[in-house]
Amino acid sequence: MRIGIYPGSFDPVTLGHLDIIKRASSLVDVLYVAVIKNSLKKPLFSIDERIDMLERATKDIHNVRVESFDGLTVDYADEKKANVIFRGLRAVTDFEYELQIAQTNHQLNPRVDTVFLITNVEYAYLSSSIVREIASYQGDIASFVPECIIDDVYDKFKQGESEHGNKQN
Repeated sequence: MRIGIYPGSFDPVTLGHLDIIKRASSLVDVLYVAVIKNSLKKPLFSIDERIDMLERATKDIHNVRVESFDGLTVDYADEKKANVIFRGLRAVTDFEYELQIAQTNHQLNPRVDTVFLITNVEYAYLSSSIVREIASYQGDIASFVPECIIDDVYDKFKQGESEHGNKQN
């Protein structure tokens, strides 16, 4: 059985992420979309919220499993018996960083390879941080995120306004 992992923070999941998920899932029998618990980042959405949004966005992709993990991606790959890590590349600026991570992961675990999928040109500019910025000003994010999570994103910023008396950034 071919098992792959697509790790990321997905804060929130974008149509670019979903494009990579769909394409990666067609290359393996099982794809784990692995939400990283990164203590260095302060995410907008909790782990549980990100898992829920990803599960709704991928509900029609039958070989996708959504989970969270903490630690090294290669250790998670071992736990899941995966032999491939998928990473999306938006621009040449992503490549240098991603190559360094891929080489380090291969050094840590030579059994696990990294496969880079070039992002569809339609989503080459798109990132979760851009979505958060637009949504923080109640801008239109409909062409950036799956329809099923649009309200979640806006609601998170409305919640921030009511809790803090102003917009979150």
